[in-house]
Amino acid sequence: MAHYQAVGNIPPKRHTQHRRPGNGDAPGELYYEELMGEEGFSSDSSLLYHRNIPSTTVAATVWELPDQSTTPNHPLTPRHLRLHDLFDADSVARTDVVTGRRLVLGNGDVRISYAVAAQASPWYRNGIGDECVYVERGAARVETVFGAFDVSEGDYVIIPRATTHRWLPVADADEPLRTYCIEANSHIAPPKRYLSKYGQLLEHAPYCERDLRQPRGPLLAEDIGESPDAQTDVHIKHRGNGPGGVVGTVHTLPFHPLDVVGWDGCLYPYVFNVRDFEPITGRIHQPPPVHQVFEGWNFVICNFVPRKVDYHPLAIPVPYYHSNVDSDEIMFYVDGDYEARKGSGIGKGSISVHPGGHAHGPQPGATEGSLGVERFDELAVMVDTFRPLELGEGGLAVDDGAYAMSWSKGMSRGAAGAPAAGGAHSEG
Repeated sequence: MAHYQAVGNIPPKRHTQHRRPGNGDAPGELYYEELMGEEGFSSDSSLLYHRNIPSTTVAATVWELPDQSTTPNHPLTPRHLRLHDLFDADSVARTDVVTGRRLVLGNGDVRISYAVAAQASPWYRNGIGDECVYVERGAARVETVFGAFDVSEGDYVIIPRATTHRWLPVADADEPLRTYCIEANSHIAPPKRYLSKYGQLLEHAPYCERDLRQPRGPLLAEDIGESPDAQTDVHIKHRGNGPGGVVGTVHTLPFHPLDVVGWDGCLYPYVFNVRDFEPITGRIHQPPPVHQVFEGWNFVICNFVPRKVDYHPLAIPVPYYHSNVDSDEIMFYVDGDYEARKGSGIGKGSISVHPGGHAHGPQPGATEGSLGVERFDELAVMVDTFRPLELGEGGLAVDDGAYAMSWSKGMSRGAAGAPAAGGAHSEG
């Protein structure tokens, strides 16, 4: 995110001596400068000043990742995945956001996982790509080498590749931490069409820099009551010959990872809340790109928020039927009134998978039923990919097996397990 920040104790000139306070006439020891940069020194970067040499490790062991294997969507069919069925109360008590993720969908560009967690995660670094973690419910503190965030319902947490961090859920028996994890094999950023050539969000963008929350820092081990000299394990996800080309390693550091006394630059984690997204509407139905919030290589992230809908006197608020010629469309239904979607079985916590090569759209009766509607009160996060997605073990575990037949007129609840059709919905 090309929006310059300077935090903590940094020298006036980069790549020059920066020392700890001295003792009398003796100069203090040098801090260790680390450049964290993208695209081989040719794109956004930040400089971090460490107390310890950031390359130091004293051990490396294998991290056995959760199942990362995928299964082709064959025969080709739309699907309905019930994410809320992936974790029961007993498993939530043992789960953390990092090691407990269950893979729902994935391809060579992006992996979508889900975790419902009550445990603190280990220190973690994704060495493959940026992460966008959407907080569906609950709250957490996210501690990073850049500083900390308090996050809660509706927050997108954007974490650049190789950022060491951990998730600390806020205990709440009624509302556990539910996270929808989008892991890229690339970087994740605002759409290019919303940015100036220098990286500023433009006037027609649906959000601006004021809506972004930067990390509070610097954050040092002693600030959170932990020892700077504590030996620490950091879990690293990286490329390898495992399923999906992803493997894991645990590096043991002889010190605590929170040792950055200051940093500056344009590369750092940040948080954006979906409630700060200003929907773009029109007299007639607007296409999905107006809902885009972020993009990565070969995929985009959109969000559908409560909004006024089409106001042409002959407008049809629900979408026209459409074929995903170049992409798979993955809609995660977060909130709102889905009573009008009864024909599909979709509800809060559902994912619909509409694969490329299949035309999809409103349920039978939804088009007529939407006429005259002035507002949609719903919240959904959509990922469109430009290469086919395959099903992870989590997706296979919660596929309802009936969604593909939900457009068939005359189906009853007793026929092939498909519920009766009908209802309106914004997209999909």
